[in-house]
Amino acid sequence: MPKKLTVAGVSEQLRKLDGNVAAVGRAYGVTRSAVANYITDHPELKSVRDEARESVKDDAESVLYQQLREGEAWAVCFFLKTQAKDRGYIERTEVEQKTSARLVIEEDVVGDDRTPGEVAPGAS
Repeated sequence: MPKKLTVAGVSEQLRKLDGNVAAVGRAYGVTRSAVANYITDHPELKSVRDEARESVKDDAESVLYQQLREGEAWAVCFFLKTQAKDRGYIERTEVEQKTSARLVIEEDVVGDDRTPGEVAPGAS
């Protein structure tokens, strides 16, 4: 039987489970959407969820910086491509197209009652 959602309990689980709404749902024996709806109904829980997720981002950044300082090439490359664009470290994808195309422009004048191919008066 699912446990009853409470603001205090959901708040505690959000912090414990890094803001993972699906994991909170599993802990309570309810669906992810039930927890998401509960958070919507209790706006104070949104800030708890968001803060927990920000904390995880901080942890990930700390690991990235540690790997960067240890000289891990992937970390150096990732950091430069995402954080040093102002210094010219930009990843580009170049696409070469080797096909030709013909552009045809047809004009339809609204309110023009001439038949197709008929020349307007005064036109040569």
